[in-house]
Amino acid sequence: MATTAAPGTLSGHTVFEDAQALFTGTLFVSLALILFGQVGLMTGGTAGAAFLLHYVTGISLGKLFFLINLPFYGFAWVRMGREFTLKTFVSITMLSAMTEFSPRLFAIERLHPAYAAVLGGLLLGSGCLFLARHRASLGGATIVSLYLQKSRGWRAGAVQMAIDCTIVLLALAVIEPRRVLWSVVAAVVMNLFIAVNHRPGRYAVL
Repeated sequence: MATTAAPGTLSGHTVFEDAQALFTGTLFVSLALILFGQVGLMTGGTAGAAFLLHYVTGISLGKLFFLINLPFYGFAWVRMGREFTLKTFVSITMLSAMTEFSPRLFAIERLHPAYAAVLGGLLLGSGCLFLARHRASLGGATIVSLYLQKSRGWRAGAVQMAIDCTIVLLALAVIEPRRVLWSVVAAVVMNLFIAVNHRPGRYAVL
């Protein structure tokens, strides 16, 4: 039977449990980003900013994602603590590497944007939830949303949905409106998943 931590307490995790969660979470997210890149979709947060720059400059998504997140580590260290920051750094580094090299390991011949949006959104949501429950994130907007959930009691999924949809809408200047629409669908799917499954007091992690 599944159990939940009492409000204000933490469920202890071993080093192995943390390692497998961080690896699995980043693997799920990297697959989502590959799906989005395959059909020209967007996502939110720092990954969305990296996508925008990738589409404009042609620089690889993995490199841009790693660089964009660098300024957020100072905020995370002060506001969220050393453990959270170090795990977040490891997760972002792994995701950057996976996004960079995974396309060399498999290829997708046919993919509809609607399928990519729904599957990618669920992969993003579940991956971010794995990381959040083991005191980690993928930087940027996720750090801010988890901090607001901890300090203000705001749902992390609702905060991130607002941030992500704003970033996706900015993509209208870069990609065609139909792709932006599917990207919004992906953002809604992802953040609804997080909002339902990551409520304050249900599973306290920070």
